[in-house]
Amino acid sequence: MIEELERRNFSQSTTRTYIRTVEDFARYFHRRPDQLGPEHVREYQAQLFTKRKLAANTVIQRLAALRFFFIKTLRKPWSIADTPYPKKTFRLPMILSQEEVSQLINAAETPFHRMLLMTAYATGLRRAELAHLKVSDIDSPRMVIHVQGGKGRKDRDVMLSPKLLEELRAYWRGLRRPSKLWLFPGNRWHTANHPITTKVVWSACREAAERAGITKPVHPHTLRHCFATHLLEAGADLRTIQVLLGHRDLEETTIYLHLSQKHLGETASPLDALSLSPAPANQPPRSKK
Repeated sequence: MIEELERRNFSQSTTRTYIRTVEDFARYFHRRPDQLGPEHVREYQAQLFTKRKLAANTVIQRLAALRFFFIKTLRKPWSIADTPYPKKTFRLPMILSQEEVSQLINAAETPFHRMLLMTAYATGLRRAELAHLKVSDIDSPRMVIHVQGGKGRKDRDVMLSPKLLEELRAYWRGLRRPSKLWLFPGNRWHTANHPITTKVVWSACREAAERAGITKPVHPHTLRHCFATHLLEAGADLRTIQVLLGHRDLEETTIYLHLSQKHLGETASPLDALSLSPAPANQPPRSKK
């Protein structure tokens, strides 16, 4: 199965997810996965909802992994009718105001965490993209940041804020031994020859939110949503935001129309166009004889 995934140039994260799913599938039935069939897939899918309470999108990903295993690895048929994908759940993401973003960044536990949060908000990068930024990706003459190998193995450029550039230079001068390769090097002293893990970005977000007293659920992707929503409210067009976020389809970006206070506030309710007479005064109910 790994060979089939590698032949198709799947990303490392997708490969790990697919392999772990097949392992979990086999452990659930205590049998080798090639000895299992459609009836086992149906039972496995049902317990993902009923026992594990997984979200529909997570179950869809698990089914995609099993479908790949049966079709591409075992060369067995797969019936879509017998194994339907569940309906996706559509939920609007939580958005912080600009004041709350300021509170979050100011509450960072360390200067390193502060730099991570600032960069995440200023660029809208995914946490894996943020963790794997290289020094050479900062193009100060052109005032852009090069994002290499983003989701779907696609490169793109995002803007480099003058304020962010100034903060990055101060951060860089404060490192004990700046890396020649990674912008955010790993280990406790940030001197390793490898980048930080995505868990570091997650922890920086969670700890800053607790210190700032923000009760809303905050994670690295929250700052990505804030980046897009605040850009839209500042007048940026959807197509520009789509390119900056690296979305494949413009429809993915239209979610921010539902989150923008400016766009919601500028849209009048049809009630405002009605000519209504004044409401009658409240009268006491008539007594029954």
